[in-house]
Amino acid sequence: MIYQTFAQLYDELFDPEMYDNWRRLVETEVPEGSQILDLAGGAGRLAVLLAQQGYQVTDADFSPEMLTLADQHRQEAGVDIKLIETDMRKLEGLPVYDAVTCFADSLCYLPNLEAVEATFRAVKAHLMPGGKFLFDVITPYQTDEIYPGYTYNFEAEDHSKAFLWTTYADEEVPHGVIHDLAFFIQNADQTYNRVGETHFERTYELETLKQALVNAGFKDDLIKVKADFGHKKVQPNTTRWFWFVTN
Repeated sequence: MIYQTFAQLYDELFDPEMYDNWRRLVETEVPEGSQILDLAGGAGRLAVLLAQQGYQVTDADFSPEMLTLADQHRQEAGVDIKLIETDMRKLEGLPVYDAVTCFADSLCYLPNLEAVEATFRAVKAHLMPGGKFLFDVITPYQTDEIYPGYTYNFEAEDHSKAFLWTTYADEEVPHGVIHDLAFFIQNADQTYNRVGETHFERTYELETLKQALVNAGFKDDLIKVKADFGHKKVQPNTTRWFWFVTN
């Protein structure tokens, strides 16, 4: 049987263009050579791209499996990236940074608004004066209108693996969704092994998130929200908000 973790399989399928878009976003906001803390940085794909552009990057993630992949990626790329296993809500002991990033709607996987605000407070405590906090979240339009009933299926050309993704509305959580994810990996005897997980995401109204940032100590007039990786204004049907917060 082919033994692969869910983290490995997810990392293989993630759209690399997204990482390039996040890299460009960071480059427009943060000077080259700055020290960046990438929260929920996972397998380190973005961290590697930023390190290749001259940034000093720390990849912080809750998953040791993801950080193991990040270690592999940094060695393959020949770049120096710090790896830290931590809860984004609790960053005690870490230094202050010129910028903190948190992309791929990672904040939406936190259980409630209190956890989101705790993360904002932790970021505030580890951000240099004038530093940038850059993050994105999916919008209520995405959770309420786009995601319910969403499906995505992938099969490798050689039939060695397949991926099934189905999303449902979470009836118990406002602006919440449930993702059922399953990989099927072919064994040597042509049978398949299933590797699956269930993920829960939720988001909040724009003004609710802005107030959480203010509660955490950020100034209202230094908080900006845009769409399309910062290229467009927010519209009622925007599916992902990109937040630009100056400390």
